Amino acid sequence: MRLFAPAKINLFLHAGEKRADGYHALESLVAFAQIGDRLDIGAASTLTLDVSGPFANRLVRNDDNLVLRAARALAANASGAQRGAHIALEKNLPVAAGLGGGSADAAAALRGLNAYWNLGLAESALLEIAATLGSDVPACLLSRTCWMEGRGEHVREMPPMPQFPLILINPGVLVPTGAIFAGLNARTGIGAIEPPGTMQSVWDLVAYLADAANDLEAPASRYAPLIEDVLAALDREPGCVLAQMSGSGATCFGLFEQEQFALGAAERIAQDHREWWVRATRIAPPDIGAPQPAA
Repeated sequence: MRLFAPAKINLFLHAGEKRADGYHALESLVAFAQIGDRLDIGAASTLTLDVSGPFANRLVRNDDNLVLRAARALAANASGAQRGAHIALEKNLPVAAGLGGGSADAAAALRGLNAYWNLGLAESALLEIAATLGSDVPACLLSRTCWMEGRGEHVREMPPMPQFPLILINPGVLVPTGAIFAGLNARTGIGAIEPPGTMQSVWDLVAYLADAANDLEAPASRYAPLIEDVLAALDREPGCVLAQMSGSGATCFGLFEQEQFALGAAERIAQDHREWWVRATRIAPPDIGAPQPAA
Protein backbone atom coordinates (compact mmCIF):
# COMPACT_ATOMS: atom_id res chain seq x y z
CA MET A 1 0.00 0.00 0.00
CA ARG A 2 1.30 3.45 -0.92
CA LEU A 3 0.36 6.75 0.69
CA PHE A 4 1.16 10.37 0.04
CA ALA A 5 1.74 12.70 3.01
CA PRO A 6 1.22 16.21 1.62
CA ALA A 7 2.84 19.33 3.01
CA LYS A 8 0.56 21.37 5.25
CA ILE A 9 0.23 25.10 4.62
CA ASN A 10 -1.19 27.53 7.17
CA LEU A 11 -2.78 30.16 4.93
CA PHE A 12 -3.12 32.20 8.10
CA LEU A 13 -2.43 31.45 11.75
CA HIS A 14 -3.89 33.49 14.60
CA ALA A 15 -2.89 32.96 18.23
CA GLY A 16 -4.85 33.71 21.37
CA GLU A 17 -3.76 33.62 24.97
CA LYS A 18 -1.84 30.75 26.51
CA ARG A 19 -4.18 28.12 27.92
CA ALA A 20 -4.04 26.41 31.31
CA ASP A 21 -2.54 23.31 29.69
CA GLY A 22 0.41 25.34 28.37
CA TYR A 23 -0.75 25.47 24.75
CA HIS A 24 -1.84 28.62 22.93
CA ALA A 25 -5.33 28.86 21.53
CA LEU A 26 -5.01 28.85 17.74
CA GLU A 27 -7.11 29.48 14.67
CA SER A 28 -6.00 28.70 11.13
CA LEU A 29 -7.14 27.98 7.61
CA VAL A 30 -5.09 24.97 6.50
CA ALA A 31 -4.52 23.77 2.95
CA PHE A 32 -2.25 21.11 1.50
CA ALA A 33 0.22 21.05 -1.38
CA GLN A 34 0.89 18.59 -4.18
CA ILE A 35 4.33 17.93 -2.72
CA GLY A 36 5.17 15.82 0.30
CA ASP A 37 6.57 12.62 1.75
CA ARG A 38 5.66 9.09 0.67
CA LEU A 39 4.98 5.96 2.70
CA ASP A 40 4.90 2.35 1.51
CA ILE A 41 3.37 -0.26 3.80
CA GLY A 42 4.14 -3.96 3.42
CA ALA A 43 4.05 -7.21 5.34
CA ALA A 44 6.15 -7.78 8.47
CA SER A 45 5.71 -9.70 11.73
CA THR A 46 6.50 -6.61 13.80
CA LEU A 47 6.42 -2.87 13.26
CA THR A 48 9.53 -1.71 11.40
CA LEU A 49 10.48 1.58 9.76
CA ASP A 50 13.04 2.44 7.09
CA VAL A 51 13.68 6.04 6.09
CA SER A 52 15.15 7.30 2.82
CA GLY A 53 15.04 10.54 0.86
CA PRO A 54 16.89 13.88 0.92
CA PHE A 55 15.95 14.70 4.54
CA ALA A 56 16.22 11.21 6.02
CA ASN A 57 19.29 12.10 8.08
CA ARG A 58 17.34 14.77 9.98
CA LEU A 59 14.85 12.29 11.48
CA VAL A 60 14.77 10.49 14.81
CA ARG A 61 15.34 6.79 14.04
CA ASN A 62 14.34 5.27 17.40
CA ASP A 63 10.97 4.17 18.80
CA ASP A 64 10.06 7.81 19.45
CA ASN A 65 9.64 8.41 15.71
CA LEU A 66 6.15 9.85 15.18
CA VAL A 67 5.27 7.29 12.47
CA LEU A 68 5.95 4.38 14.83
CA ARG A 69 4.10 6.14 17.65
CA ALA A 70 1.10 6.55 15.36
CA ALA A 71 1.20 2.88 14.38
CA ARG A 72 1.39 1.73 17.99
CA ALA A 73 -1.44 4.07 19.01
CA LEU A 74 -3.63 2.75 16.21
CA ALA A 75 -2.96 -0.88 17.17
CA ALA A 76 -3.71 -0.14 20.83
CA ASN A 77 -6.98 1.61 20.00
CA ALA A 78 -8.09 -1.08 17.56
CA SER A 79 -7.91 -4.18 19.73
CA GLY A 80 -4.59 -4.24 21.54
CA ALA A 81 -3.47 -7.22 19.47
CA GLN A 82 0.09 -7.25 18.20
CA ARG A 83 0.10 -6.07 14.60
CA GLY A 84 3.01 -5.93 12.22
CA ALA A 85 3.89 -3.92 9.15
CA HIS A 86 6.99 -2.66 7.41
CA ILE A 87 6.81 1.08 6.71
CA ALA A 88 9.18 2.67 4.23
CA LEU A 89 9.19 6.46 4.51
CA GLU A 90 10.60 8.64 1.73
CA LYS A 91 11.39 11.94 3.45
CA ASN A 92 11.15 14.72 0.85
CA LEU A 93 10.05 17.61 3.09
CA PRO A 94 12.41 19.65 5.28
CA VAL A 95 12.24 18.83 8.99
CA ALA A 96 11.01 21.37 11.58
CA ALA A 97 9.97 23.60 8.71
CA GLY A 98 6.37 24.66 9.42
CA LEU A 99 5.02 22.21 6.82
CA GLY A 100 3.76 19.59 9.26
CA GLY A 101 6.02 16.96 7.71
CA GLY A 102 6.28 14.65 10.71
CA SER A 103 2.60 15.12 11.46
CA ALA A 104 1.71 14.38 7.84
CA ASP A 105 3.77 11.17 8.00
CA ALA A 106 2.03 10.07 11.21
CA ALA A 107 -1.38 10.89 9.75
CA ALA A 108 -0.60 8.91 6.59
CA ALA A 109 0.43 5.96 8.75
CA LEU A 110 -2.92 6.12 10.55
CA ARG A 111 -4.86 6.22 7.27
CA GLY A 112 -2.76 3.53 5.64
CA LEU A 113 -2.59 1.06 8.51
CA ASN A 114 -6.32 1.42 9.17
CA ALA A 115 -6.84 0.12 5.62
CA TYR A 116 -3.90 -2.33 5.61
CA TRP A 117 -4.99 -3.99 8.86
CA ASN A 118 -8.67 -3.92 7.77
CA LEU A 119 -9.64 -2.14 10.98
CA GLY A 120 -12.50 -0.17 9.45
CA LEU A 121 -12.19 2.72 11.91
CA ALA A 122 -14.19 5.81 10.96
CA GLU A 123 -12.38 9.08 10.26
CA SER A 124 -13.79 10.47 13.51
CA ALA A 125 -12.07 7.69 15.47
CA LEU A 126 -8.80 8.28 13.62
CA LEU A 127 -9.05 11.99 14.43
CA GLU A 128 -9.29 11.17 18.15
CA ILE A 129 -6.09 9.12 17.92
CA ALA A 130 -4.42 11.84 15.83
CA ALA A 131 -5.13 14.46 18.50
CA THR A 132 -3.08 12.46 21.03
CA LEU A 133 -0.02 12.51 18.77
CA GLY A 134 0.46 16.22 18.03
CA SER A 135 -1.26 19.49 17.29
CA ASP A 136 -0.92 19.26 13.49
CA VAL A 137 -1.79 15.57 13.14
CA PRO A 138 -5.63 15.98 13.04
CA ALA A 139 -5.48 18.47 10.15
CA CYS A 140 -2.95 16.26 8.37
CA LEU A 141 -5.23 13.26 8.94
CA LEU A 142 -7.82 15.01 6.81
CA SER A 143 -5.26 16.27 4.25
CA ARG A 144 -8.06 18.44 2.91
CA THR A 145 -8.68 22.16 3.26
CA CYS A 146 -9.89 22.63 6.82
CA TRP A 147 -10.51 25.10 9.63
CA MET A 148 -8.36 24.41 12.69
CA GLU A 149 -9.02 25.53 16.27
CA GLY A 150 -7.93 24.77 19.84
CA ARG A 151 -4.28 23.76 19.94
CA GLY A 152 -4.97 22.06 16.60
CA GLU A 153 -7.14 19.18 17.79
CA HIS A 154 -10.42 20.65 16.48
CA VAL A 155 -10.71 20.53 12.70
CA ARG A 156 -13.60 20.78 10.27
CA GLU A 157 -13.55 20.43 6.54
CA MET A 158 -13.93 23.51 4.37
CA PRO A 159 -15.11 23.69 0.73
CA PRO A 160 -12.46 22.34 -1.64
CA MET A 161 -10.05 25.01 -2.80
CA PRO A 162 -9.04 25.38 -6.46
CA GLN A 163 -5.54 24.12 -7.22
CA PHE A 164 -3.86 27.52 -7.11
CA PRO A 165 -0.15 27.56 -8.07
CA LEU A 166 2.35 28.37 -5.34
CA ILE A 167 6.01 28.16 -4.37
CA LEU A 168 7.37 26.74 -1.13
CA ILE A 169 10.77 27.97 0.08
CA ASN A 170 12.76 26.87 3.10
CA PRO A 171 16.07 28.70 3.71
CA GLY A 172 17.64 25.74 5.49
CA VAL A 173 17.38 26.95 9.09
CA LEU A 174 15.73 24.95 11.87
CA VAL A 175 13.11 26.92 13.77
CA PRO A 176 12.01 25.23 17.04
CA THR A 177 8.29 25.70 17.63
CA GLY A 178 8.65 26.19 21.38
CA ALA A 179 11.09 29.07 20.98
CA ILE A 180 8.81 30.81 18.49
CA PHE A 181 5.76 30.60 20.75
CA ALA A 182 7.91 31.81 23.66
CA GLY A 183 8.76 34.91 21.61
CA LEU A 184 5.13 35.66 20.76
CA ASN A 185 4.30 39.15 22.03
CA ALA A 186 1.56 40.29 19.64
CA ARG A 187 -1.57 38.21 19.07
CA THR A 188 -4.47 38.72 16.68
CA GLY A 189 -6.61 36.61 18.98
CA ILE A 190 -9.36 34.12 18.28
CA GLY A 191 -12.53 35.04 16.40
CA ALA A 192 -11.03 37.91 14.40
CA ILE A 193 -12.02 36.25 11.12
CA GLU A 194 -14.81 33.92 10.07
CA PRO A 195 -14.25 30.68 8.12
CA PRO A 196 -14.34 31.27 4.38
CA GLY A 197 -16.93 30.28 1.84
CA THR A 198 -16.21 28.78 -1.55
CA MET A 199 -13.15 30.20 -3.34
CA GLN A 200 -13.59 30.62 -7.09
CA SER A 201 -10.38 32.45 -7.91
CA VAL A 202 -7.02 33.23 -6.36
CA TRP A 203 -8.28 36.78 -5.83
CA ASP A 204 -11.09 35.46 -3.61
CA LEU A 205 -8.42 33.92 -1.39
CA VAL A 206 -6.26 37.04 -1.44
CA ALA A 207 -9.22 39.22 -0.48
CA TYR A 208 -10.13 36.86 2.35
CA LEU A 209 -6.57 36.78 3.70
CA ALA A 210 -6.31 40.60 3.63
CA ASP A 211 -7.74 40.58 7.17
CA ALA A 212 -5.55 37.71 8.37
CA ALA A 213 -1.90 37.10 9.20
CA ASN A 214 0.51 34.59 10.67
CA ASP A 215 1.11 35.76 14.23
CA LEU A 216 4.22 33.58 14.46
CA GLU A 217 5.94 35.27 11.53
CA ALA A 218 7.36 38.15 13.61
CA PRO A 219 8.95 36.03 16.39
CA ALA A 220 10.18 33.49 13.82
CA SER A 221 11.82 36.26 11.78
CA ARG A 222 13.57 37.54 14.88
CA TYR A 223 14.86 34.04 15.56
CA ALA A 224 15.81 33.38 11.92
CA PRO A 225 16.24 36.63 9.93
CA LEU A 226 16.59 34.62 6.70
CA ILE A 227 12.80 34.33 6.73
CA GLU A 228 12.60 38.02 5.83
CA ASP A 229 14.97 37.39 2.92
CA VAL A 230 12.70 34.62 1.63
CA LEU A 231 9.60 36.81 1.85
CA ALA A 232 11.42 39.68 0.11
CA ALA A 233 12.51 37.34 -2.71
CA LEU A 234 8.89 36.24 -3.21
CA ASP A 235 7.57 39.80 -3.09
CA ARG A 236 9.93 40.80 -5.91
CA GLU A 237 8.55 38.16 -8.26
CA PRO A 238 5.97 39.23 -10.87
CA GLY A 239 2.72 37.35 -10.46
CA CYS A 240 3.17 36.68 -6.73
CA VAL A 241 -0.07 37.87 -5.16
CA LEU A 242 0.69 36.87 -1.55
CA ALA A 243 3.84 35.89 0.36
CA GLN A 244 3.66 34.60 3.93
CA MET A 245 5.26 32.17 6.36
CA SER A 246 3.62 28.81 7.10
CA GLY A 247 3.17 27.51 10.62
CA SER A 248 6.03 28.36 12.96
CA GLY A 249 8.48 28.58 10.03
CA ALA A 250 10.87 28.75 8.48
CA THR A 251 9.13 27.70 5.24
CA CYS A 252 7.31 30.47 3.37
CA PHE A 253 4.82 30.22 0.54
CA GLY A 254 4.19 32.47 -2.41
CA LEU A 255 0.75 32.33 -3.99
CA PHE A 256 0.56 33.00 -7.73
CA GLU A 257 -2.22 33.81 -10.15
CA GLN A 258 -0.73 31.81 -13.03
CA GLU A 259 1.44 28.70 -13.09
CA GLN A 260 4.00 30.07 -15.56
CA PHE A 261 4.80 32.89 -13.13
CA ALA A 262 5.27 30.39 -10.30
CA LEU A 263 7.55 28.17 -12.38
CA GLY A 264 9.66 31.11 -13.52
CA ALA A 265 9.93 32.50 -10.01
CA ALA A 266 10.97 29.14 -8.59
CA GLU A 267 13.70 28.79 -11.20
CA ARG A 268 15.08 32.29 -10.60
CA ILE A 269 15.03 32.05 -6.81
CA ALA A 270 16.64 28.59 -6.85
CA GLN A 271 19.44 29.90 -9.07
CA ASP A 272 20.03 32.93 -6.85
CA HIS A 273 19.88 30.95 -3.59
CA ARG A 274 21.24 27.48 -4.23
CA GLU A 275 21.29 26.71 -0.51
CA TRP A 276 17.51 27.17 -0.24
CA TRP A 277 14.92 24.43 -0.77
CA VAL A 278 12.61 25.81 -3.47
CA ARG A 279 9.66 23.95 -4.98
CA ALA A 280 6.90 25.04 -7.35
CA THR A 281 3.67 23.17 -6.65
CA ARG A 282 -0.09 23.64 -6.39
CA ILE A 283 -2.85 23.39 -3.78
CA ALA A 284 -3.70 19.69 -3.53
CA PRO A 285 -6.98 18.10 -4.63
CA PRO A 286 -9.21 16.74 -1.82
CA ASP A 287 -8.37 13.06 -2.36
CA ILE A 288 -4.59 13.34 -2.36
CA GLY A 289 -4.04 11.45 0.90
CA ALA A 290 -6.15 8.38 0.06
CA PRO A 291 -4.37 5.00 0.34
CA GLN A 292 -3.40 3.46 -3.01
CA PRO A 293 -2.20 -0.02 -3.99
CA ALA A 294 1.59 -0.19 -4.13
CA ALA A 295 3.08 -0.28 -7.63
